[in-house]
Amino acid sequence: MATLTSATSLLALLDEPDPNLQVYALDNLNKVVDEFWAEITDYVTRIEELYEDDKFPQSRLAALVASKVYYHLGELDSSVQFALAAGDLFDLSVKTEYVETIVSKCIDSYIRSSQIVFDSLKKDQPETIINSNLVGVVERMFKRCIEAGEYKHAIGVALEARRLDTIEKCINHAFHGIIKANGSNGVDEQANSGESAGALLINYVFEASMALVTNKRWRDEVLDRMVSLLLKLQNPDYFTVAKILVNLNDSQTAGSMLLELLTENSESSLLIAYQIAFDLVSSTSQEFLGKVVLALESSTTPGTAQALKILSGVPTLDIELTFLYDNNKTDLLILNKTKETLEARNSIFHNAVTFENAFLHAGTTADGFLRDNLEWLSKAMNWSKFSATAALGVIHKGNLSQGMNLLKPYLPTDTTGQAGGPRYSQGGSLYALGLVFAGHGKDVLDFLRQHIQEGANGPGGLEMEIVQHGAALGIGVAGMGACDDDIFEELKSVLFSDSAVAGEAAGLAMGLVMLGSASDKALETMLQYAHETQHEKIIRGLAVGIALLMYGKEEQADSLIDQLLDEQDPILRYGGIFTIALAYCGTGNNTAIKRLLHVAVSDVNDDVRRAAVMSLGFILFRNPTAVPRMVELLSESYNPHVRYGAALALGISCAGTGLPEAIDLLEPMLNDPTDFVRQGALISLAMIYIQQNEQTSPKVAALRKTFAKVISEKHEDAMAKFGAALAQGIIDAGGRNVTISFENRQTGTLNMNAIVGLTVFLQFWYWFPLTCFLSLSFTPTAIIGVRSDLKIPEFSFFCNVKPSRFAYPPKTEEQTSKAPEKVATAVLSTTARAKARAKKTEKERAEAEMEVDEKEPEVAAEATDGTIEEAADGATEMDVEEEEYDEVIAEEEVEDKKDIKGYKITNMSRVLPAQLKYLSFSRDERFTPVKKFRSSGGILVMRDNAGLRVKTPFIKTVRERNLPVEEQDEEDEAPVPEEFEYETDTEL
Repeated sequence: MATLTSATSLLALLDEPDPNLQVYALDNLNKVVDEFWAEITDYVTRIEELYEDDKFPQSRLAALVASKVYYHLGELDSSVQFALAAGDLFDLSVKTEYVETIVSKCIDSYIRSSQIVFDSLKKDQPETIINSNLVGVVERMFKRCIEAGEYKHAIGVALEARRLDTIEKCINHAFHGIIKANGSNGVDEQANSGESAGALLINYVFEASMALVTNKRWRDEVLDRMVSLLLKLQNPDYFTVAKILVNLNDSQTAGSMLLELLTENSESSLLIAYQIAFDLVSSTSQEFLGKVVLALESSTTPGTAQALKILSGVPTLDIELTFLYDNNKTDLLILNKTKETLEARNSIFHNAVTFENAFLHAGTTADGFLRDNLEWLSKAMNWSKFSATAALGVIHKGNLSQGMNLLKPYLPTDTTGQAGGPRYSQGGSLYALGLVFAGHGKDVLDFLRQHIQEGANGPGGLEMEIVQHGAALGIGVAGMGACDDDIFEELKSVLFSDSAVAGEAAGLAMGLVMLGSASDKALETMLQYAHETQHEKIIRGLAVGIALLMYGKEEQADSLIDQLLDEQDPILRYGGIFTIALAYCGTGNNTAIKRLLHVAVSDVNDDVRRAAVMSLGFILFRNPTAVPRMVELLSESYNPHVRYGAALALGISCAGTGLPEAIDLLEPMLNDPTDFVRQGALISLAMIYIQQNEQTSPKVAALRKTFAKVISEKHEDAMAKFGAALAQGIIDAGGRNVTISFENRQTGTLNMNAIVGLTVFLQFWYWFPLTCFLSLSFTPTAIIGVRSDLKIPEFSFFCNVKPSRFAYPPKTEEQTSKAPEKVATAVLSTTARAKARAKKTEKERAEAEMEVDEKEPEVAAEATDGTIEEAADGATEMDVEEEEYDEVIAEEEVEDKKDIKGYKITNMSRVLPAQLKYLSFSRDERFTPVKKFRSSGGILVMRDNAGLRVKTPFIKTVRERNLPVEEQDEEDEAPVPEEFEYETDTEL
């Protein structure tokens, strides 16, 4: 056909009575509609009539032309409607803007309809019928993607459209597609290639489900099917299976899988089982672990005892405790300066120093500061004494073997005990005991319960309430997630005593023990009593406890959230906000975010508004870059409580990231006119800058000076000083060896301990002793390799980056007043020779005298100008620095250390999350990890390529070092050298 300059002639044919002419016109109009759509618009009604005419042979062609005309007119809904009516004539393979737009609109419409169908099935409502033409378009799109190998595109749509069959079809096609492509290879190689591709796709489904799917019921359905597919493979990826099972909270399948691996009893299966056991300990609740243990206890296979030992959590805690003890880099000068500056007789300042010391030494067992400052410690009165004793639990957190003995001098012995001050120490010690055994309280729960029961049967009064308060907090943190009905009933008896002091702790502890259970019985009891009691403290404890019940429950908590947010009591509305935060933690759920933002600007109570803004950090911590944009306007609100909430939201969501956008919003808040807003900014900045140095975050050095300046400023408000002291403790927490992470690196799941710990920590606004809960959020930053026998071998791995990139921050230098310059005392050569002759061996004496002879001119010169003084051991300050630097880089014979691009790191050393991607193990190493480590870190089970019988040096844990000499393992000693004969040289 000749080139057209107008569509008038074709349009005229539409009015002809001959259907063939009309078809001819439509066929050609379809080809030129993009050019002449403006002319065709006047005839669109006629085209629609042809589509609706049952006798017209090409009604679908008329629909297609009408669709394209409406597309150019911008009426996309009508365009989609006619495109669907066109059926197969709407060609999805054509890469045009029109096709892509219509397909996109069809997919959106199909997703909405599919979600309605899925929800209607959930609620037992009549099933909604989806337009068959719409289904046809989407099905053709799925088919095109699968045939082209674009599985991820199809899976993305299928996840949102609730199409499990399509997801499974993509995975199966990936398996068989690879095998077909490798047709010339052997059968085993084909199968392995197919399984590898399929397993990678399943892992993608897992990650996409966690990041994109907001409906928990649908996500669990998908993940459950992925487990079935993985376990059917010839070589399953057990680590991915374990991650999925943790998300599903499926302890039964986890126990069965571990039992199968242990029964196989091969070296590889045992190593995998042990690694999974370590991962489960770091990412699941006591209830989950208890059920897995029950599944294994009946097994008699050789490796089961070792797996049960790991699942007890004791090896994990011992290893982490040893890491923190051996690598403690606490800068005591900062702490001592704070203590000297803040007046100890002021309780808020005494608390500030107490908590700073606790955070700085969290998990290190280093309580020397308290022992060296007994006079300062004695100034603590009443609840300050309670907090000071409880802080011991933070310092010794995880020290299971010595925890009870260390706290024995403070623990109550009976219900009659001493009156007055000691009761605060006794209550604090019970709380401390819970912190030591946090999340692993099997061995101390009975002891703590005894004091709850004795308190209920005892004489009562404030003194007994203090002990009960400490015991309830201890039970809550030690029994966290145990879901023990007996403990719940005992705490309920304390609650019903209607003691404000003990009842607050009991309400909170009930939520901690039943964490994430969504128990109807527990919820009814707690909510009912919250309505009955008149004590605000009890209502607040119950409000937070109710929120803890719904941890991770997502839409299952919606009805409770609606009920709480409609309450007249602002404290219960406050609990409703934290229920949103914990139920939807880490999901990024848009509905939850909208709800929080609405409350943040509409509620009449400042506490509720503050909590609503803070809770945004919990929802969005997996997408930290979104939070600064979201709270930017809120950070400038007229309401200081909203500004405080914005500051904490940034700290929570961006913890450990050093995110510049968050820093830019927080820095102006340091000069906020309201003292508690400055406090929030200081704490949040410390959370964001934890484990950052000047290489990764250039502003961190200035921030440390800001902390010190706020503390030393005489006219600064007490609340801001309190925040600065906490900030100093947080930024250098755990001897500078921990970070704050709300996601388990091992499994990609929520870090329950960290999230719960931070939630309760935020309640320090009302009750200072709850500050200690932040220690639950501290995660050791290390890669620690262990053998299958749980020994920690000495080995190293390579870090392909400069040593300074992830080095510890430098310690502060003590400022001294400038004294008159002293001239160095001249050292005579005869005196130096006399010292040299005092050396023990002949060889040392000879070398020392040779050194003196060579250094005599230098010594004389130094003695005259006094610019260099010798250290006590004969080495200059420069020599000492060189020695320390050599230890850090662990490389020998390097000419220019400043240009080193990589260095070796020994086992049991600090490794930051951002550092993992630079680490590597060479293939010829004796020890290699059984799983990929760059995305996880933590405790890694290592394959000993030389065999367990070959001797190697080990690192003893703190528990092993504390054992009597006769009980220590003799195998840790260096192997005895083989016998040899010394032959003399007869010619000499």
